[in-house]
Amino acid sequence: MSNLKKHKLPTEFIDASYEAIRLANEVTGIKKGTNEVTKAIERGTAKLVLIAEDVDPPEVVAHLPHICKDKNIPFLYVETKEKLGEISELGVSAATICIIDSGEGQKFINDIQKQLKTMDEATI
Repeated sequence: MSNLKKHKLPTEFIDASYEAIRLANEVTGIKKGTNEVTKAIERGTAKLVLIAEDVDPPEVVAHLPHICKDKNIPFLYVETKEKLGEISELGVSAATICIIDSGEGQKFINDIQKQLKTMDEATI
């Protein structure tokens, strides 16, 4: 996202990102937690990054949008850490997760990238 704004996303858009995570998790294609996600972004292996809005303190994840932008990796915010933990089958909450191997979910990632690009262009 070029301007790093938090866009209000439609529910079906968020649901598509959750489905992409679920499908990637089937092939062990996700990284969980801020440290692992940061490494995946820096290495260029992250395909989609989800960041929880309720992270406290927010500084824990504040660097992620900037490095995603630098690496041209799409990212979006979701409401809760608990939801990220749940969809990644972690068993506890997660501040961030990312897809590194999309498995059968590549179509969802492509659609998400296209939607984010459209939203960014509309705000320029």
